Amino acid sequence: MITEQEEESLYSRRFILILITIATFLNPFTGTAVNLALPAIGAEFSADATTLAWISSAYLLASVIFLLPAGRLGDSRGRVTVFMTGIVVYTAGTILAVFTPTIGMLLLFRFIQGIGGAMLYANSMALITHLYPPGERGYAIGLNITAVYAALSLGPFLGGILTQFFGWRSIFIVTAFIAVPVLFSGGRFPAFLNDRHREDFDMPGLVLSSTLILCLFLGLARANTPGGVALLVAAIVLGVAFYRVEQHRPSPLLPVSLLTSNRVFAASNAAALINYSATYAVGFLLSLYLQYIRGYEPAAAGTLLLVLPAIQIFIAPAAGRLADRIRPGLVAAAGMALSAACFFGLATLSETTSITGLVALLAVLGVGVGFFSSPNTSAVMG
Repeated sequence: MITEQEEESLYSRRFILILITIATFLNPFTGTAVNLALPAIGAEFSADATTLAWISSAYLLASVIFLLPAGRLGDSRGRVTVFMTGIVVYTAGTILAVFTPTIGMLLLFRFIQGIGGAMLYANSMALITHLYPPGERGYAIGLNITAVYAALSLGPFLGGILTQFFGWRSIFIVTAFIAVPVLFSGGRFPAFLNDRHREDFDMPGLVLSSTLILCLFLGLARANTPGGVALLVAAIVLGVAFYRVEQHRPSPLLPVSLLTSNRVFAASNAAALINYSATYAVGFLLSLYLQYIRGYEPAAAGTLLLVLPAIQIFIAPAAGRLADRIRPGLVAAAGMALSAACFFGLATLSETTSITGLVALLAVLGVGVGFFSSPNTSAVMG
C-alpha cells in the first residue's frame, strides 16, 4: 500500500516530468513549424533559398555551439538553474521573433532561441535520469521522446495552418504561450535536482569548440569553394587542439575519456548524430519539395508531413519499454537499419513521384526512427 509521503513523491515526479516534457516539446515544434513557413517568410522579406536555409541553420548552429557548455554549467551551477535560464532565453527569442522587422533580425532571434534550446536540451535528460531509477527510466525517457514526436507531428500540421490563415508570425506567438507553464513553475522543482559540483569553467575549451563548430558549419556550407576547404582544414586543426587541451583540463568541457574508454557512449552518440541529421533534413527538404515542386499549400504540405512523427508517437513508448527488458543497442540498431533503407528511398524523389509512395516511405521511416530514439538515448544515459 502506498503511503501518503510516497504518493506525494510520485505526484511530484510526474509533475516535474510534465514540465520537462513541455519544455522538450518546444524545440521541435517551432523548428518543424517554421520549416512550413519558409516560403511565406521568403515572400515577405524577398529572401532567396540560401537565406531561408539560415533561418533553420541559425538555430541549429547556436544549439550545437552551446550544448556542451550548457551541460557543463548544469553540472557545476545546478541543472534546474540552467534549465530555467534556458526557458527564459528561449521565450525571449520567441517573443522578439514575433516583432522582427527584417530577415537579419529574424536570424538573430532564431540564434537566441537556439541558445535557450541548448540549455533546455542539455539538462532535460539529466534531470529525468536523476528523477527516475533505472527500472523506470526507459519509460520516462520514452514519454519525453514521445513529446518530441508529438511536436514533430503538430509542428508541420499547425505550422501550415497558422501560416496559411494567420501568417507565419503566429507560430512564434503560439510557441510563447506553450512556454508559459514552465516559465512560471521553476519553484516546483525539488532541491535535490539542482545539486552542484563547484568546478572551474573550461573557457579555453569553449573558445576552441565554438570556433571549431563555426568553421565546420561554414566550411560544409561552402565545401565547393577554396574558402570552404580552408575552413574545413581549420576545423580539423582546431579539433586536434581541442582534444589535446581537454586531456589536460581539470574540469574539461568534454571529458574525452568518455569517448575513448566508453565504446557504448561513443557509438550511441555517433549513431544519434547520423540519424538525427538525416531525419531533420527530411522535414526541411520535404517542406520545400511539397510547396515549391509539387505546388501544395502550407496546410496541405503540413498534413502530409504529419505521417512521419505521428507513427513515432506510437512507437517510442513501446521502444522505451523494450529497451528496459533487452539490450537497448539491439533495438536501436534495428531502428537505424530501417531508417537507412527509407533514406535511400527518399533520395529517389522527383516531380513525378507518387504521393502514396512518399507517404508509405514516411510511415516506415517513422517506425525506424521510433525504434532508434528511445533505446539509443537509454544507452547513452546508461
